[in-house]
Amino acid sequence: MIEEIGKVKLNLEHYSGEDLYCDGEVEDELLEIARNYSQVEYARIIEERKSWPVLYHLSQLRENIVEWLPITKDMKVLEVGSGCGAITGALSRKAGEVTCVELSKKRSSINAYRHMDCDNVTIHVGNFQDIEPDLADDYDFICLIGVFEYGQAYIDSDNPFEDYLRILARHKKADGRIVIAIENRLGLKYWAGCKEDHLGTWFSGLEGYPEDGVVRTFTRDALVKIAENCGFSDAEMSMYYPYPDYKFMTNLYSDERLPKAGELSSNLRNFDRERLLLFDEKLVFDTLISEGQFPLFSNSYMMVLGPETKIKYARYSNDRANEYRIKTLLTHSKIEGVTVKKIEKHPLSNESVEHIAGMRLGYEKLLERFAGGNLQINKCILVEPEDVIADDEVKKVYAEFEYVEGKTLEEYLDECLEKNDLDKFHMLFNEYIERISYNEELPITDYDLVFSNILISPDGEWNIIDYEWVFDKQVETREIAFRAVYCYLLENAKRDKLNLDLILQKLGITEENAAFFRQQEMYFQKYVTGKRLSMGEIRDAIGQPVYSISEIPMLAPSEKHKGRVQVYEDTGSGFSEENSFFVDDNEYSIEDGLEIVVPEGRKALRIDPCSYYCVVLLKEVKWNDSVISGKNKCISTNGICIGDGVYAFDTDDPNITLQLSRLGQKQENLLKVSMEITRMPEETVKHMQKRGLF
Repeated sequence: MIEEIGKVKLNLEHYSGEDLYCDGEVEDELLEIARNYSQVEYARIIEERKSWPVLYHLSQLRENIVEWLPITKDMKVLEVGSGCGAITGALSRKAGEVTCVELSKKRSSINAYRHMDCDNVTIHVGNFQDIEPDLADDYDFICLIGVFEYGQAYIDSDNPFEDYLRILARHKKADGRIVIAIENRLGLKYWAGCKEDHLGTWFSGLEGYPEDGVVRTFTRDALVKIAENCGFSDAEMSMYYPYPDYKFMTNLYSDERLPKAGELSSNLRNFDRERLLLFDEKLVFDTLISEGQFPLFSNSYMMVLGPETKIKYARYSNDRANEYRIKTLLTHSKIEGVTVKKIEKHPLSNESVEHIAGMRLGYEKLLERFAGGNLQINKCILVEPEDVIADDEVKKVYAEFEYVEGKTLEEYLDECLEKNDLDKFHMLFNEYIERISYNEELPITDYDLVFSNILISPDGEWNIIDYEWVFDKQVETREIAFRAVYCYLLENAKRDKLNLDLILQKLGITEENAAFFRQQEMYFQKYVTGKRLSMGEIRDAIGQPVYSISEIPMLAPSEKHKGRVQVYEDTGSGFSEENSFFVDDNEYSIEDGLEIVVPEGRKALRIDPCSYYCVVLLKEVKWNDSVISGKNKCISTNGICIGDGVYAFDTDDPNITLQLSRLGQKQENLLKVSMEITRMPEETVKHMQKRGLF
């Protein structure tokens, strides 16, 4: 009843002899890879085969979702629904004993072949309900990663998800933990146009799922309710928010450390199928964050049931060359009733231990560089635990940083742009230049002095909080500043209002210099990632299309439609599509003048001359034969006046509003508008924006 593949044991006591769940030829390909290639070759194979299933099952980034858990070698772990072993290896490296449950023998074989050197893994093959009575009742961790949503398939009852959780709870220690990673039914990606992960259909989760479906994902409140009904108290429930989702998590947030505006910029993650692009998820995430609604719309959840862990935030930087693969943790610990926060940076490979150790050296070098200046360096110590570990494991040395309260310079600069306070923006930027240029002549440079790595404390101190890339060479301040601005602009389209040419002029950077600095940035990124493709490049290689609204014929306005004049009437409740109409091209001519009969009682009238970026010359506006103009404040626009009656619009929704309450009205009024409309190409507008002309 026991089959061995390498050191891994397959327990077949409850295997029916038939795999009831199979993905067909894909699993044959995965089995071939697991048998014939070592795990160090998986990254190359993923890039070569350009296949979603190969990426999904074999990517090392899949392990991030459990790698942060406080599992130690004296612990036992139960993994339910282990599949092809995407996280089994991580659990095996961390735990003393790993027990897997998997319905499919072929998938279990794939798992075993890829982890055949792990002597602490046993895979029970068969139906969970048949295997469950044989499982131990003293597991420290029970992991359900992408599994809980199938509860109805595992458990045949009226309340399958609650019964499932109750059954699992019987198998953990009194102080053990159950870990559930699952998609959020209301995840923002589904609103933005991603298909539901399990059904492959648009909006099916948002719409309540088909009645005959088996898979069910949940909202945050629904997960909490299930746990409460199973006897878990608030103190035993910790909710985490994997980003972009639990499959390829790079950041893990918690209620104690939620994301900040500007952090969530890696949203185009449709590796498996085509998607719509209904809006910019980054900007919507920023809105949700500012309104305190991020937990409701997080793409995934990770619920930990049991004692609270000290880890409140994790960031994985393992989409890199081996020597730079690290993780960053924020920990909270109680010391004499006081919460102590620390930042830790850990190596994720033996090759990256030297990189971690280099952070302490970087701290000492920056102390030397900025001694006597007005930049503080966040304190770093190197921690080397005394416990001995096996030679093939990653050494436990890590860098520990002091936690500093405050806001980043990036946050302050964003606030300036939101308020259109460019004077304060440039004041802060000038102060940044002054502070980082101290002792510029020394051969010590923090190459990553971007705005997000400088934190301003409540007492006004400027602190360098992340200095991973300190080099023993002299680099001009203007190059460091250019890189900071360059990265800042790339991360958020809303920052385009910043006049880059003005900043380049201030820094004394020519177009030739800028081109050279951009090339240096490209070299630096390749230096960090090595020869590996980024996840964005892999997504492009797999080639699933993204359809924006402008590419959907039924949603995108036609060229003819975009060129028509639309008129909105305010009857007292503001402007709305219901109270609007398009001017009939056959009845009216823009060149000869627009004539509109306006009934009495209208508060305001809005004229949209077209749906393009444009320049409009208002030749004449007449109300009941009286000429009116912008001087009497009856006319306003969302454009910029660039001449007498000439308005430039840096939007494809230009409008001209007339406040009729300021004008005398009759039972029927006649509005005549004579104007010329000149369309502007979008690229021209963007160029003008960058030069500060808008």
